[in-house]
Formats: sequence, C-alpha cells, structure tokens
Amino acid sequence: MTSLPPSADQAAAELPKDPVFELALLSDVGTNRENNEDSCGHYVESPESVIFAVADGIGGYEGGEVASAMAIAVTIESYRESPAAWGPSKRIHRAVQRANIEIHNRALTVPELRRMGTTLTAVVVDAGVIHAAHVGDCRLYLIRRGKIRQITKDHTMVQERVRMGLMSADRARYHPERSALTRSIGHELIVSVDRITLPLEQRDRLIICSDGLHGVLHDRDLEQMVRDRGAEEACKHLVEVANQRGTADNLTVGVFTMLGATAAVAVPRSWWQRIGGFFRRTNMLAALTEVSHHV
Repeated sequence: MTSLPPSADQAAAELPKDPVFELALLSDVGTNRENNEDSCGHYVESPESVIFAVADGIGGYEGGEVASAMAIAVTIESYRESPAAWGPSKRIHRAVQRANIEIHNRALTVPELRRMGTTLTAVVVDAGVIHAAHVGDCRLYLIRRGKIRQITKDHTMVQERVRMGLMSADRARYHPERSALTRSIGHELIVSVDRITLPLEQRDRLIICSDGLHGVLHDRDLEQMVRDRGAEEACKHLVEVANQRGTADNLTVGVFTMLGATAAVAVPRSWWQRIGGFFRRTNMLAALTEVSHHV
C-alpha cells in the first residue's frame, strides 16, 4: 500500500538542522468548496536535495481527491525508491510516469473513479538545480532579483490559443473555459510530461501553486506578497489574500527559498538569441534611417 508523504503542515518543521533552503507548503479548501481536491507533499532527501509537489484533482467529489492524493504519494514514493545513479531528472520523470499509470489503472478497475484524473507539478531541487516534471495547469514560478517568471506551461485549451496568438492573456484569464485541460495525469496510459532543468542562484525563490491561487492573484501580486517573508508566512499570506478575493476553487501553494550559495553561472546567449538581437538592432537602425530621411 502506498504511504502518504508528510503533510503540508510538517513541511517547515522537518527540514534539516542546517539546510541550504527553506520550504513550506499549504493547502486550503477555499471559500466556495466543501472538500479539497488539491494535494501537496514533500520529502527531504538530504540537506541539499528536496522533492515537493502540488496536484489538483479532477473527476468529481471522490475521484478528484483520490487522484491528487495518489499523484503526490506515488510520485514521492517512487522518487525515494529510485536509484540515485539515475540522476534527479530521470528519477522525477519516471516517478510522474508511474503515478500516471497507477491512477489510470485505478480508474479502470473502480467504476466510481472512472472519470478521475489530476494535474501534477513535481519539483526536485538538488545541489542548487531545479529538475521539474509538469502536467496540467498548476504553475511553477521563479523569482530572481525582484522579477517573477512562470517557468511551466499551462496545458489548457485557452492557453494554447494564447500561445498561438489567437487570444490575449487578459481575455484568457477570465474565459469561462480557462480550466479545460489538454493534458492530465491518469486519463491515458502514457502521458506527455514537460521536463524542466534550471540552475538556481542564491536567494532565488520558487512558488508552486494550483489554479485556485494563480487564478485570482496576478504574477506581480505573487512576487510582492512573498517579498520579505519567510516561506511559511508567505504561504499563509498568499492563501489568506486569495480567500479574501473570493477564489472559487481549492488553493494550494508552496514557497521555496535557495538560502545557500550555488554553482550557477551566467549562461551565454545561444546563437539564435544573438542573431535575433542582431536583427532587432538592424531593424531599429533601418527605422531610424527612414525617420531621418523624412525629416
């Protein structure tokens, strides 16, 4: 039987004595739901390595709760049991794939759960490097030197239209079908998983959250609300403000801070970025030349 990971309330209390990071997780039923279909969990593997994850269940009252809880439990258990020699990226990817298969098989064998599924964003920070696996519309943000950036991609029909230039981001935010997923855990035997690897710098912060939170708080709100707050206080503040604004969904958030020094160095721009910069400068010079000819 799969054992559940440590509860969100334990996240801040179970860190090593001298950690190189700070982490807290918090899940809340919200203001408009009777049950919580979100789940979250974590496991500290060493003072320099931790896995944490957020899932948002779908499929009705019972199915959503079961799917999200299974996703967190199986992912963390599978990661813990996998060989360290695989490396964090392969371990977390395999763990999410195993969670997908187990949820899919459960839905096939239990009629009451046949419609269940879940989103899942799982993050490993190991030796100052992010290794993430992502399916659905939970989000992972990076805050660096006061600027926030979403580093996951929402797997929703509405966001697909935004990426194709068919819809504005503002319109997408309030679209009635904004939560319609194009990809989720458990609905297919094999799921396509986004994989992210990114080096962290000292004092970088990560925010991981379900759509119940990012649906009511803008990116700039997230950055401002965690600024100058510890991880646990930041989680509580984000949930409190989201509830005050009347979120219609469950909401879950995790805040991670890289306390220790890392090996991150400035990454040189790729050739296509350099060429893009050249063409932008060339176009600008052409525009200035055209203006000068008209003067």
